[in-house]
Amino acid sequence: MKRLIKVLASLPLVCTAATSFTVNASCLDAERLTGVNTAGAEFNSKNLPGTIFKDYVYPTQKEINYIADQGANVIRLPFRWERIQLQPSGPLNKDELKRIRSTVAHAKSRDVCVILDVHNYAKYGNDTLEEKPALQDAFVDLWLRLAREFPDPNDTIFGLMNEPTHLPIPAWATLAKRTLAELRKADAKNVVFIGGGHWSGLHDWFTSRGGQSNANAFADVRDPLNRTVLEAHQYADEWYAGSGKECHEAEHFNRIFQRTADWARENKQTFFIGEFGVPQNENCLKTLDHMLSLMTDADVWKGWTYWATGAWWGNYPLALNTNAATPSPQWKILKRYFFENNPPNPPEIIE
Repeated sequence: MKRLIKVLASLPLVCTAATSFTVNASCLDAERLTGVNTAGAEFNSKNLPGTIFKDYVYPTQKEINYIADQGANVIRLPFRWERIQLQPSGPLNKDELKRIRSTVAHAKSRDVCVILDVHNYAKYGNDTLEEKPALQDAFVDLWLRLAREFPDPNDTIFGLMNEPTHLPIPAWATLAKRTLAELRKADAKNVVFIGGGHWSGLHDWFTSRGGQSNANAFADVRDPLNRTVLEAHQYADEWYAGSGKECHEAEHFNRIFQRTADWARENKQTFFIGEFGVPQNENCLKTLDHMLSLMTDADVWKGWTYWATGAWWGNYPLALNTNAATPSPQWKILKRYFFENNPPNPPEIIE
């Protein structure tokens, strides 16, 4: 009998042959977003705004091409608030805006979504958003300006704030929800990622800090467009910090991921793991494989971005190179779980 491919209508797939297909990597349409962080534009935070190519750097087209070639459909682009907006509530820096636009444009040419990640820990320079509440108004202003510059929801996702540890969880939750409301009021249609408070740790989701846990603070997040996702981070080392050379055993993470997945389903939320990573030893690579296997249910896990690629990492043990001749061993594992290679509902082949 002639072989047919039955494709579920809800999946963003285009059939090209009986046993092959391509994936629409739009920020909006992809069932899952799986990729890597492209670190560099947030580097040297003690020298702000700093000098491009001396203090910080953006990913090159060659690096983005390599990432896309591995099967990733998203990159998370960390950058500093102080560089894109030289004064709080001031105009956006045209030079920095041009660099971000260039990154987004090339990523788009490779069908790669870009998460715009304000990598600031709830600070601006030396001032925290807790100590200077006026900066909270400036933060909303920043995102309204960015939304005007990046209005296409197919190209960019708004990652509001990386690890907002310098603002208590209740205050951060209030500000994040306010920012989301203002973006929707301004007719911004992009997907919004709200990072959990403190260090955004998935393992820490139920720990009360400042009188509230992330589980309490973000259970009621509601978006009229249903395009808001909660971002968490989860490193594998003893302190979950991304700095250790050894990792917890793989099964250590079963309860952490299951408990938060149950919470997400109960509260109608979705998670994105914005940062996770491991060194290159055998035990850590096994843990990496297992952690990725725990994030395959698309109803809870929108996706993930590994930390991190970037040309300036030196000997950082978690770093991924973009060298086709001698690829970092983490790539082999990541590639098996990239959405393009492992969609949650592949086409059904009927004989």
